[in-house]
Amino acid sequence: MEMLRKLLFLLAIFTSSCSIVDQFEDTNVKRFSANDVVNINQLQSKALINAIPPSVQPIVAVYPSSFTDQTGQRKSNSQFALFSTAVTQQPSALLIRALKHASNGRFFRVVERVGLDNLTKERQLIRSAREQMPDGKPNGVPPLLFAGVLLEGAVISYESNAATGGVGARYLGIGKSAQYREDNITVSLRMVSVASGEILVEVMSQKTIFSYGQSEDVFRFIEMGTELVEIEAGNSRNESTTIALMKSIEGAVLELINIGYDRGFWTYEKTNNTDCNDDCVTPVGG
Repeated sequence: MEMLRKLLFLLAIFTSSCSIVDQFEDTNVKRFSANDVVNINQLQSKALINAIPPSVQPIVAVYPSSFTDQTGQRKSNSQFALFSTAVTQQPSALLIRALKHASNGRFFRVVERVGLDNLTKERQLIRSAREQMPDGKPNGVPPLLFAGVLLEGAVISYESNAATGGVGARYLGIGKSAQYREDNITVSLRMVSVASGEILVEVMSQKTIFSYGQSEDVFRFIEMGTELVEIEAGNSRNESTTIALMKSIEGAVLELINIGYDRGFWTYEKTNNTDCNDDCVTPVGG
């Protein structure tokens, strides 16, 4: 009778432990629900997509050498060393994308600076071809747009294992466990005046990268306890580092837009309502 009470007590503990593990799993799996379907063809920030455009679109430029990965972080692996970087080496492409699609393409006018050498060569070829035309006057090539401001910055921090945790239970050779890990990625962005070289706005944005894993295992001794059979299964999920970087950059661009409005670097575009006054203008993301 005493042995039966002990078994029931241990079974109750194991059952409650499994319930805690299941709740832990449900809580962490929900964190992925928003990222189950990710459309990389559009911005991740709805607030940036719906940002109110200015009355005059500022012309901006991003040089690839002015927005880079400065973390030097490698992909984490407990088994062996990895030489692949944890962050993409072309974060400037994500910044250009965020700027170009802000307010559905109605906020910034982004000029090409990544392939500027190729663009210059092509324009020279056009001039040369037009000068050699046998009839008619040679048509000149319109001048390139110049930027009023430069956007510069970097991916300045990638912190691995910023937070870790887990829970597990095992009874009579049957076990279940779950673990999670959080990494943080930080972006710095500044807007610089071409005319004066003054830094007009400086912002920072951080995003958490979440990783989650679970496993279940069973082992039994057979043949009078001389042989062991063990079965183990598990899975893990990791948030995309690139998607997290996109969200961090878009958050920085949105903050830059808000500060630009507050400091008067650009003004709101008025609505088409003739009865509307200044009260109709709402802040970006509001």
